[in-house]
Amino acid sequence: MEVDDEARTIGARLRQVRASRGKSLRVVAGLAGMSKSNLSQIERGERAPSLRQIVALANALGIAPSELTRLPIPAPANGHTDSTTEAVRLALDAIDIGHPGGMVLPVSVLRDQVARIHQQRRACEFAELATDLPELIRNLHTTLATGAEHAELLELAIRLHVHVTRMWLAHVGAPTDLLRRTVFLIRHLAREHEEAATLGAAMFAVADALLVGGAVPLGQAALDSITLPPTTADTAGLVALVTQTHALAAMMDGRPGDVGAPMQTATELAERFGATGEPDSLGFVFSPVDAVTMRMHLAREADEPDQAVRIAGEVDPESAPFPTVRAHYWIDYGCALARLRGRRDDAVLALRTAEDLFPTRVRRHPMIRDVIAELLTRSRRDALGQELWGMAYRAGLPV
Repeated sequence: MEVDDEARTIGARLRQVRASRGKSLRVVAGLAGMSKSNLSQIERGERAPSLRQIVALANALGIAPSELTRLPIPAPANGHTDSTTEAVRLALDAIDIGHPGGMVLPVSVLRDQVARIHQQRRACEFAELATDLPELIRNLHTTLATGAEHAELLELAIRLHVHVTRMWLAHVGAPTDLLRRTVFLIRHLAREHEEAATLGAAMFAVADALLVGGAVPLGQAALDSITLPPTTADTAGLVALVTQTHALAAMMDGRPGDVGAPMQTATELAERFGATGEPDSLGFVFSPVDAVTMRMHLAREADEPDQAVRIAGEVDPESAPFPTVRAHYWIDYGCALARLRGRRDDAVLALRTAEDLFPTRVRRHPMIRDVIAELLTRSRRDALGQELWGMAYRAGLPV
């Protein structure tokens, strides 16, 4: 192991790995395409890195990005989170060896349970989700293995893993290998289902996991393999999400000129189909707030926080259809504000709003935790300073 669990931020882990490799700031910064001073600020916790920078720095050091972003032990905001993640891993192991170990249930019961847990995820009800998810995975795959009502059960399993299992793992900072196992299972099930839109949903999940994990060429290849269905109300959420993911892939690949067109198309789809918050037939929703949040995220990746803050003003986050969407808006808005001089208090308030909505995401996401750590370096002993210190403490950061 390259780093120890006392290194509780990306910057601290980066410094440890660089030292263990015997590489200077100048060399690593040069390999990663950034200035020496920028790298020094990241290591000292004075500047939270972007996803592009994390991937570039990991490549410069010859390690996986997950070595820089993995959570310390014990992880913050735990509760049942780590035990549920391990239970999901064991359920996937059981599926792989052909013995899911669950109960055979009527399709109508499983359909209701998948719908309920999907709603729990969107409502940020992670304690309830943690209680239900591993058993539901086992029961659904056990029933699927009977061969009865196979097509509907396949569709239910794909929906569960696309909308709940992979999202749970992503939100709680689960190991990258477990997230990838999940999306490759989705791909296997979708190929068996033999329906174009379902396979498109599966490959979107694969592409998203690969891109966020730093495997940009593979993520782009997965995106390029998707044949999108015609855009209707039944498919608009999926089409918009795939389209905006092309924008993210272009940004991650260092092609900023290719970001604008797909993001504009995705925004138009959100305004046309997503304003009601109604899911398409595949369970996807891409609302105007989602579109604004992704545009903020892309501006932050381009190191344009002032642009991200301007974009934030284009929409009322309260119009978002689900608490998760509102939380992501406030996260990206807060992270952008944190980079602007004189906006520390606004950044703290935005991130506290996000934490109230979605505490698991704020406290366990490595890049958000680094933004909190960055804000701590400029903290004052006032009321908002106390709010920030409390948020840092709950995120397991040294205070």
